[in-house]
Amino acid sequence: MEFAKKGPLRQRTIHQESFWKFVRKNHALYIMLIPVVMYFLIFKYLPLLGSVIAFQEYNIFNGLLKSKWVGLYWFELMFSNPYYGKIIWNTLIISLYQIVFAFPAPIILACLLNEIRMMTYKRTIQTVLYLPHFLSWTLVYGLAFMLFSTESGLATAMLKLLEQDAVSILGVADYFRTVVVSAGIWKEMGWSAIIFLAALSGINPSLYEAATIDGANRWKQFLHVTLPGLLPAIMILLLLKIGNIMDVGFEQIFIFLTPTTTEVGEVLDTYAYKSGIIGGQYSFTTAIGLFKSVIGFILLLGANAASKAATGESLY
Repeated sequence: MEFAKKGPLRQRTIHQESFWKFVRKNHALYIMLIPVVMYFLIFKYLPLLGSVIAFQEYNIFNGLLKSKWVGLYWFELMFSNPYYGKIIWNTLIISLYQIVFAFPAPIILACLLNEIRMMTYKRTIQTVLYLPHFLSWTLVYGLAFMLFSTESGLATAMLKLLEQDAVSILGVADYFRTVVVSAGIWKEMGWSAIIFLAALSGINPSLYEAATIDGANRWKQFLHVTLPGLLPAIMILLLLKIGNIMDVGFEQIFIFLTPTTTEVGEVLDTYAYKSGIIGGQYSFTTAIGLFKSVIGFILLLGANAASKAATGESLY
């Protein structure tokens, strides 16, 4: 009986000793880990204390400790505003467009690049496709303006040659979401394909050889070898995308937003910028940010559980 009582405690002690022994043995790696841990503590976890602003009538001169506590007032104000429902709808619609159209684009591109056998040609195409990622959204809008401007745009010139009337695509609400999502695909498709190219390189070539011997053509090889090999990376990135479904990219939206497209283009990020940075309503915008985080967290948990049950792939 005495041994049984001491058994779990002894096992725990042995486990702790083995852990610290492992730390001492690999102390150099843990020392290298310190800057990363400090970064997350200072810039990720410590700012979470500022979430209390969402429940205060925050004043920058009074600070967190002396600002008046108002409870759920800002959340009630948020949901009582009829315009806020429209903003949430715009955010969800644009995010859905990004998932449906922008998310599969790098997957398709990676699969197409994987089929190229001439390495020089393949690397040249990859380099060209990576370049837009390094352009700022200001430059991307400038290129879009040069293309669709009603006065000097390339598309306008082509329409004039065809004796067609020019259309102000950048200023028409019906085209806003299409233009924004298309610009995002063009800018990030090549860079995002890197992850899927890495996943493709990890597929065992013997699987393709076996599929060829069994008489599988390129399409069947894609369905039964390539796609299953990509599935873990696809599911993890899709789960992360679902977790960030309320974040559609502030710069991407704000740079294309005009007074004529605000009705369909105003999202939570741009609304928070106008209310918080310009309007000085820090508590209100903190409430918006907290609302986004909670919704994203709930969606991530649900999507992760569904993915784990359906495909066996999950974040944890």
